[in-house]
Amino acid sequence: MLRILIVDDHEIVRTGVRQIIESHPGWVVCGEADNGEAALAIAAAEQPDIAILDVALPIVGGIVVTRRLKVVSPATRVLLFTMHDDEETVNRGLAAGARGYLLKTDSGLHLEAAISALAARKPYFSSLIAEMLLEAAVSDRKRWRLESFTVRELQVGKLIAEGHSNKEVAMQLEIAVKTVESHRASAMRKAGVRNAGEFVRFAIKSNLIQP
Repeated sequence: MLRILIVDDHEIVRTGVRQIIESHPGWVVCGEADNGEAALAIAAAEQPDIAILDVALPIVGGIVVTRRLKVVSPATRVLLFTMHDDEETVNRGLAAGARGYLLKTDSGLHLEAAISALAARKPYFSSLIAEMLLEAAVSDRKRWRLESFTVRELQVGKLIAEGHSNKEVAMQLEIAVKTVESHRASAMRKAGVRNAGEFVRFAIKSNLIQP
């Protein structure tokens, strides 16, 4: 039996979530709360398998509840079920320990899928949230790559991406052409690209140059 706690300050939302849960064999609502303080008390007593929380809760907010649940009910997996789709809130929720993040604009089928995923100890995210997390991961990887460049590699890379030849770069920076070639090869290796065209695209996406 999968035991689920529902926490939302809107009765109509709790009712809708309860109906979805009770229509699924093997799932049961072990408690409901309309504020974070009550949610923590119920969780401590009931030790639910899953807690479905809104982010914006009275008294104690959903993200704080998520963090405190790790103390009062360590085995409980948290699904944040909310209207908040901004990157800061998502990151704070996941950092607090949430295993899933579902938007209230998603369908009941998505809620069922999210509960099933958490029951299987797998994460679950709305498609919009998944795209946001992926984009953030890609951006972080690009920033990390750029941060690994030396100052001279950045200078050479920027000029090469702007279309300057090795000889022109050497003249502007007052260094030998062979030195330019060495820095160019190193910059391309760190960028993970194979040719000048790919390096230009990398430079634009990394804000090394303007398109």
